[in-house]
Formats: sequence, C-alpha cells, structure tokens
Amino acid sequence: MTAFRKTQVALTSKASPFAIRAERAADVAMREALLDASFGENRHDRTCQRLRDGRAPAAGLALAAVREGTLVGTVRLWHVSAGGRSALVLGPLAVDPACRELGIGAALMQQALAAARARGHAAVILLGDAPYYARFGFSAENTGELSLPGPFERDRLLAIEFTAGALDGAAGMIVPTGAALPKRRVVRGLEAHAA
Repeated sequence: MTAFRKTQVALTSKASPFAIRAERAADVAMREALLDASFGENRHDRTCQRLRDGRAPAAGLALAAVREGTLVGTVRLWHVSAGGRSALVLGPLAVDPACRELGIGAALMQQALAAARARGHAAVILLGDAPYYARFGFSAENTGELSLPGPFERDRLLAIEFTAGALDGAAGMIVPTGAALPKRRVVRGLEAHAA
C-alpha cells in the first residue's frame, strides 16, 4: 500500500499552509457542506452522480485538503467499467471559494493522480472543463465512443491513461463497478448500518 505524503503549500507570505491527507469519517459533514456550496443542492441530480450513488470510493483514493483544521478541498475517485475497460472516474473536485487562489485544486489533482497510478490503475476519466484539466494530461482523445448514464456535453468527457492503450477502442456506457456501500436502515429513529 502506498503511504500518502502530506503536501504542504504556502504560495504567499500571508497564505496559511494546507495539508492533503486521506479522507476520514469525521470529514463527511464538512465534505458534504463544501460540495453543496460548490455545486448546489441539485448536485445529486447530475449525470456523474449516477456513477457514485450507493458506491464506496476506490480504496485510498478519497483525499481531503485541510487548512487551519478545516476541510477546504476534496477529491474522490471511483471504480468504473468504461465500455468494458477497467478505469476510475474522478470527481467531484471541490475547493472552498475562499481558498481557490492557493493551488489546492491542483495539489489535490496531482496527489490523486499520483496515488491512482501508484495503485496500478490504468486510466482515469472525468467530466469537466477541458482547458483546466489539460494541464494534468486529460483529453477527449479516447472518450469519443464512451457514454454516460444521462445527459452530458461530449467535449467535457476527458481521460488520462497511465498505461498506454488502456482505453484504445473503448466504446459504450461507463458504468459503476466499485464496492457497494452498506445498506442503511432506521432503527427507532436512529440510522444504522446493516451488517
């Protein structure tokens, strides 16, 4: 297993450093609030959310950026089959608006991609802004024959290969393949995980 190195970055003398670490159970409420603030309360209706619903993120690939004890950034990767090819889907990537000039988003991307590569994953796919993600090596070169389970803009479906040819000839629907989350049930008004 690859150990995550805490990355600290201070871009200006007034900027507080931040650390990137594995997501913890205690981060859930702050992560969900950050995602709601970044993407709106309708974020659960988005196409890529269908690849995450009811699934756990890929092992070791849920990262949090923390600054002064507060979660200020998040990124997660998920197992999928891309037209029959094993891959990961990255997202969502979110950074607190007050911290967007500190390089947290880029640091999260770099750490997430390095961790995915180190864990032996062959390719990562995402739905996002091509000019932003091109600097990390993403392009639409191998995604033209792939589809998502809902509406999406074709030019925003991007991928990066860590293994040459990992997505060559990939065609068809991208579907989730990751581990299912435990079923939740309500017991006397309390939420509990089913065994």
